[in-house]
Amino acid sequence: MVRVEIRKTRFDAPDAMKLNDLVQAEYAERYGDGDLTVMDAAHFEPPRGLYLLVYDTDGTPVASGGWRAQDASPEGFLDGDAEIKRMFVMREARGRGLARALLAELEASATAAGRTRMVLETGLKQPEAIALYESSGYTPVPKFGYYRHDELSVCMGKPLSG
Repeated sequence: MVRVEIRKTRFDAPDAMKLNDLVQAEYAERYGDGDLTVMDAAHFEPPRGLYLLVYDTDGTPVASGGWRAQDASPEGFLDGDAEIKRMFVMREARGRGLARALLAELEASATAAGRTRMVLETGLKQPEAIALYESSGYTPVPKFGYYRHDELSVCMGKPLSG
């Protein structure tokens, strides 16, 4: 992996919004629409969340991801959940281990914040994401969130250890 810098940021920071626009465009390309899950910058404020950007050596943001605290709800979350949102690596930066490094940082920070399980929702049209999560110890969990009734939705989780 080429040297990069992982920085904490706000979900609504300009670089984060740039990458969010790119991931939304990729969702639209794969699924016909962007992710309609309600998101707010406040969801990612420590200690109940965190948003990270990965910067290349030239200062270009090339990857993003965050987690937000969730607790038991009608949408299928459990107490202690940390939900991953907007994991994304720009096409030209893929294959360098950035997603794996970012995922490890998200897991460590959620554990440090007292969260007990990391969960995520992806889709069948993102086989590379599913492969990353499976190889990182994630297994299927009951569906949750906005897309819990969608046949293309795949929900996965992993216990976090303190």
